Amino acid sequence: MIVGTVLLLIWPVGVRALWPSLVALTLVFLTRRALLGLLVGAGVGALLLAEGNPWQATISLASDHLAPHFASQWKLAAIAFTLILGGFAGVIERSGALEGVVNGALKRARDPARGLQGGVLGLGLVCFFDGLANSLLVGRLSRHFAPKCGVSPVKLAYLTDSTSSTVACVAFVSTWIAYQLSMIRDGFGLLGQEVNPYLYFVRSIPYNAYCWLTLLLVVLVIWRRYHPGPMASYEDEVRRNAEDGRRQAEASQTGQTPTALWRGIVPLVVLLVTLFLGFYGFGLNWDTEPGGATLSLLPVTAEKIALSFGSNAGPFVMILAAVVATVIALSVYPKGRGSALAAFLSGVKNMVAPVFILIAAWMLGSTLSALGAGDLLSRLASENVPVFLLPLLIFVCGALISFSTGTSWGTMGILMPLAIPMVAGYSGLDPVTQQAIYSAVIGAVFSGAVFGDHCSPISDTTIVSSIACGVEPADHVRTQMPYALLAAGVAALAGFLPAGLGVPGWLGLLLGALVLTSFVLWRTRRVPRLSD
Repeated sequence: MIVGTVLLLIWPVGVRALWPSLVALTLVFLTRRALLGLLVGAGVGALLLAEGNPWQATISLASDHLAPHFASQWKLAAIAFTLILGGFAGVIERSGALEGVVNGALKRARDPARGLQGGVLGLGLVCFFDGLANSLLVGRLSRHFAPKCGVSPVKLAYLTDSTSSTVACVAFVSTWIAYQLSMIRDGFGLLGQEVNPYLYFVRSIPYNAYCWLTLLLVVLVIWRRYHPGPMASYEDEVRRNAEDGRRQAEASQTGQTPTALWRGIVPLVVLLVTLFLGFYGFGLNWDTEPGGATLSLLPVTAEKIALSFGSNAGPFVMILAAVVATVIALSVYPKGRGSALAAFLSGVKNMVAPVFILIAAWMLGSTLSALGAGDLLSRLASENVPVFLLPLLIFVCGALISFSTGTSWGTMGILMPLAIPMVAGYSGLDPVTQQAIYSAVIGAVFSGAVFGDHCSPISDTTIVSSIACGVEPADHVRTQMPYALLAAGVAALAGFLPAGLGVPGWLGLLLGALVLTSFVLWRTRRVPRLSD
């Protein structure tokens, strides 16, 4: 430890500003623990700022890099929103109200295999509010239907995993959004800029190429029965044994009647409506000075919507929406499904660890800011990396980090404070181009982080999806890897590379969709249905 401290202190001052990130990244690689890596990285930053004095560093870490975050409305709202929405997800999952989605898809389908897979996709999209709860709920529900429908468990694990974290990452409201907004805010904070992170999140959505292309690939896989690599052998085997599977599935049914679908849909609708109406209703005049002119809610215009969502009403509105939706979910919770309060507390408990990761990421970002890492990165980027390669570089780095560490949140916490300042280093960019590059880089961080969730053998969603669907994690990784690599390759070449050249995000997505669809159509062959 003493030798390490000496090396940190004698290293050139400018380069030392990157040591906290490097230490955090190394520890996350070695221990697979995002919280430990982020905390130690923050500690190293405090030690550098204290010139190697451990006692002073400890005091400073608590007083200068931890306590101030609890004075921020945005950050307190991020913690509260994450915990409350975690409880909301627990209530929805335990209520059993969404089981009807799978049952309904099977009843209407002429092809049982496609019907089940379509139901899994639909349920995954409905459960956009939390990636982990999505994996657990969808996997547990669908695995009972899989044998009689001729769908392999590894195929279900792929569909579940590829939908859960992907849809949570691009959703306007989820247990991820508070963390994502916080990371964006801290990234700009390194540059000394106060921004509205929600606006930057919305702008980054078209540039989140990997997530969108992964969702498209799931649709293509269901439609064309595209089974590259090891997946083909699993699917062929389960189709041959489909009749035995039907008997096993019928014998394993619990007989529990699914809850009415409206008990799950209504709270979700209330959540979304409260969020959007809250942003518009409260945000439109939130920043108006006392005694100043106010704007009327009607008529609704694009300018008013932009103004309302760009206000500082976000912390209040997010908590309001989460509380209202949770109250509705508790009030319509069905009898015979256990305690609604216990389900809520269980969901809150599941989000405690992510909240600690969130706080540790704030601490790391604070020490990086104090060390001047933002200025250093801006200078290094502008001198060494062409701007057109920056989104692609960020995506590749994020994919490597997330795959090796298995943590999407840890990847965001490490990479976002590094990526945003890089854009500021390119002084020749006009304001419009700079905003587009900011959006592309933020989308690249999110895409790279989710890549690891899909194919890292140590990712929590990878493991949970495997267990929920009844397969070994190693088998899930082997069968999902070809899909993830295909989506990542198309996203890199058709999404992030053109984004760096100034191509709008939606146009890059369209190009990527055409490439991906053409490739799958070219590679697929007709597979007979069970009824054929």
